[in-house]
Amino acid sequence: MADQVITLRLRIQDPFPGVAYSLQNRKSEPVGQVVAGDEPISFEVPVRVAPGPKLHGDFVRSEGAARRFVYIAIGEQAGQRPSPWSRRAKIDIHLLPAELLDKALAGGVLEALLPGKAKDGGPACATLRPIGAWRVVE
Repeated sequence: MADQVITLRLRIQDPFPGVAYSLQNRKSEPVGQVVAGDEPISFEVPVRVAPGPKLHGDFVRSEGAARRFVYIAIGEQAGQRPSPWSRRAKIDIHLLPAELLDKALAGGVLEALLPGKAKDGGPACATLRPIGAWRVVE
């Protein structure tokens, strides 16, 4: 069985205005930079699903045998120079429920709503937990 591709939508609810955000590929290069305003921003991430399920692709990173995640780069790490910020947000995807993966494989998009602000007042970084559960959208 060949790998199938699904789309993950990472939606930042309240990004830090004026700060650049991007996906970060496996080479740690910024891809798809967006400078945030007052509205939510989102990134569409193609992910290949292999039997198991195993998730991989140009933006999927790994730690150990099982952990899979996607990085969102912020500020300088997203290619914005100069920027007072140089951060990354890690979004875990290895624990996505099989039923959601199945719905995405049938044509839906898996969406996570993410926080944009950290407790220190800057852009949210480190491991981000979705606000609410992942959901399938059309």
